[in-house]
Amino acid sequence: MRKSNYDKAPFTPVEGELIKGWEHIADRLRTATEHRHLCVIECYQGVYIEELEQHLAPMGFNKIIKSDDLFKPEAEIRRLTQPWVTDDRLFGRRAPFSYADFLDERKVAQAREEIARATGSVLVYGHGAYTAAGRADLVAYIDMARWEIQQRSRRKEIDGLGVSNREEEASRHYKRGYFIDWIVCDQLKKQLLPIADYWMDTHTPGCPKMVAGDTLRRGLSATACRPFRVVPFFDPAPWGGQWMKEVCGLDSSRPNYGWCFDCVPEENSLYLKVEGELFEIPANDLVFYETRRLLGAPVESRFGQDFPIRFDFLDTIGGGNLSLQVHPTTQYIRDTFGIYYTQDESYYLLDAEPGATVFLGLKTGISPQEMISELNEAQETGGTFEVEKFVNKWPAKKHDHYLIPNGTVHCSGAGAMVLEISATPSIFTFKLYDWGRMGLDGRPRPINIGHGSHVIQWERQTDLIRRHFVNAVQPVAEGDGWREERTGLHENEFIETRRHWFTRPVLHPAGTGVNVLNLVEGEEAIVESPSGAFEPFVVHYAETFILPAAAGAYTIRPYGAAEGKECGTIKAYVRFRE
Repeated sequence: MRKSNYDKAPFTPVEGELIKGWEHIADRLRTATEHRHLCVIECYQGVYIEELEQHLAPMGFNKIIKSDDLFKPEAEIRRLTQPWVTDDRLFGRRAPFSYADFLDERKVAQAREEIARATGSVLVYGHGAYTAAGRADLVAYIDMARWEIQQRSRRKEIDGLGVSNREEEASRHYKRGYFIDWIVCDQLKKQLLPIADYWMDTHTPGCPKMVAGDTLRRGLSATACRPFRVVPFFDPAPWGGQWMKEVCGLDSSRPNYGWCFDCVPEENSLYLKVEGELFEIPANDLVFYETRRLLGAPVESRFGQDFPIRFDFLDTIGGGNLSLQVHPTTQYIRDTFGIYYTQDESYYLLDAEPGATVFLGLKTGISPQEMISELNEAQETGGTFEVEKFVNKWPAKKHDHYLIPNGTVHCSGAGAMVLEISATPSIFTFKLYDWGRMGLDGRPRPINIGHGSHVIQWERQTDLIRRHFVNAVQPVAEGDGWREERTGLHENEFIETRRHWFTRPVLHPAGTGVNVLNLVEGEEAIVESPSGAFEPFVVHYAETFILPAAAGAYTIRPYGAAEGKECGTIKAYVRFRE
């Protein structure tokens, strides 16, 4: 292993004022509403409403209305959402709701009458407060990143929109959020991002921070024109390993770390640095507010306000095999879950122990009926499924690249440090077999043989896999001190990947879409703009970084301790046919 100066708190600096602490926030909002009738404090799902309520009195409003009190009865909301939540432990279906579907029309009408009759200042706060009020003279928004929402749900501290479900298992919380609540919240957030007067960060309980809406928007606009990194997060896994502890500087006392989400804007946070303080927001705010400058017009046209590329780490060095799994085909994910594109992916080996392996594709001549029958038998009896009887096991070494288009049976074996490069949908993994393990909660992990059997591409067998899915590396170009290789992805996938090896500056021409890169070899590198469009940006080994489309052309060269040595990057971008 190697040590690294991996940065766990990257940020974009932005000029502006940061208001910190409830007392100072209350003072600012009281002053700001002196000559305004109606103030709205909108809250994302997962915000501690109780903490906000403890500090409302000093704000000096003449009348206060809690929007959560205007929701339909919980039983009605559960009936409304059940077809989309489903009884499945993991999977639901993408819902078409907005806050208007959750609010009781009669209660809302009565609240609006009270607002109209009130003298002095009025506050409406909570989930859907802006929709309930119908308008506002001042808007403050309390945001919340999905990773923090997940931590709070694991601790059973929060409920979903309009339901009391904090005692449910975390996977069901995530499911309701993914298929319903976050869709509802994001729909309203997109309306408020351009107009909100204030934006608040309450990720750390008892330590709220607030900036003016203009400060937030300046920070997002600045980020959309320069290289940047999202805030990574790390999580243990039943199969987790030890590599990231050392390389990423993590808590060595923890049993393992299996996951790192290093570039998943749906889940990750983004830090702005205001007056020397880190201000945390969901990275998706950038995608929503600066869609075209971030993604580029062709990518926006194809994916809308979805960031389509995901980089994450899977650490099995000193750990175990991942579950044997398969991802849905495009039509299946549309028909079954209402998602319009699927999770194609690949495994890039950042590192590997001797004897490391990747399971990929089916063995020539296997019987689909026999394989499904034996998977079901293992699941029903708790017995062993003979993986190597049906699935290819490939030796894996550092810098190998394995391509995994949807419908391909696969998993990383023990002893591998995988940089997973994939399309964004992140919940749709159909586990076929999990080696008899329990989850971290002590329960068997959900197995989805039924779903999996409908999407496995049975023709993807040994010879085809060897020719087209394992290290399909092609030289592309070379110059003074650099060379470029195409490492994938498969023709069925919309992501293209290019690897560059370099001892001198290598130019990456301006393209039509966002680039996502990782420094896969070398201690440090520096990203620079030939035209001076952005400030030089230093990256470290194993860090994932994003080049927005608006950043234009850029160069990368070894830097610091890496000067004079060969470095390597892997770059992903959306492929368009010429």
